[in-house]
Amino acid sequence: MTTEAEKRPTLCIGILAVNEAHRIAACIASARMADQIVVVDSGSTDSTREAAAAAGAEVHLHADWQGFATQRNRLLQYVRCDYIFFLDADEIIPPELAREILDAVHSGEDAVWEVQWNQVAYGRPLTLMKSTGGIRRLFRTETLSHFDGVVHEGGVLKRSDVPVRRFRHRLLHYSRETVYGSLLKLAQYVQLGAAKRAEKGRRGGVLRGMASATAIFIRLYIIRRGFLCGPEGFLFCFFIALECFFRYAALRYDKLEQGAALARR
Repeated sequence: MTTEAEKRPTLCIGILAVNEAHRIAACIASARMADQIVVVDSGSTDSTREAAAAAGAEVHLHADWQGFATQRNRLLQYVRCDYIFFLDADEIIPPELAREILDAVHSGEDAVWEVQWNQVAYGRPLTLMKSTGGIRRLFRTETLSHFDGVVHEGGVLKRSDVPVRRFRHRLLHYSRETVYGSLLKLAQYVQLGAAKRAEKGRRGGVLRGMASATAIFIRLYIIRRGFLCGPEGFLFCFFIALECFFRYAALRYDKLEQGAALARR
């Protein structure tokens, strides 16, 4: 005789990580409500894999980095549950959002759920800043085909008529902890963003970069109220604007690096 627990839909939380030993345990702890937690490590040189295993996750190593979409596709092969929620190692699921995710899973609905971020930058939650549009994170496993994209990759569904829902509560996103870390992330995302635009035949240059950076800074700092979040809010908006500027500069001047980034997809 099957119990109610055996009949209910199950949830896997999949996490991509590289050199996240200092925060992977907290990330996994916030995902404890899942039936399965899978960490795909991209070749960490610190103790990320050991810390993830000690925290109770199933850990797999795929060190030949070929892009975010490829890593998420690799993670899919390990999923044994009805639903998959994708979580990054620099994110935390608050208890209120965890309950919402479980409610969605237990509903059994074939849908896609979006979640918004609460950014935490340089030690300060930017709670007065408006969040960006939702990012799709919860999928029914049998409906998700694969992921595609160089950066800010998206899930490709097997059907086009799947409804999209949105969670009310937000993920905590610890995207920028230090200025040094922000500079490293800037270099990575500039290269990937330039490669993505090069593939589409876009043109780069300093003037285009300045226009893009000015527009995004005004949108983040003024329209989305980053100015209410003090110096941390300014730094957060400024680094994103810098990323926009250097993306177009790299598109114009860094041809070899773009080719290398596309080759690693």
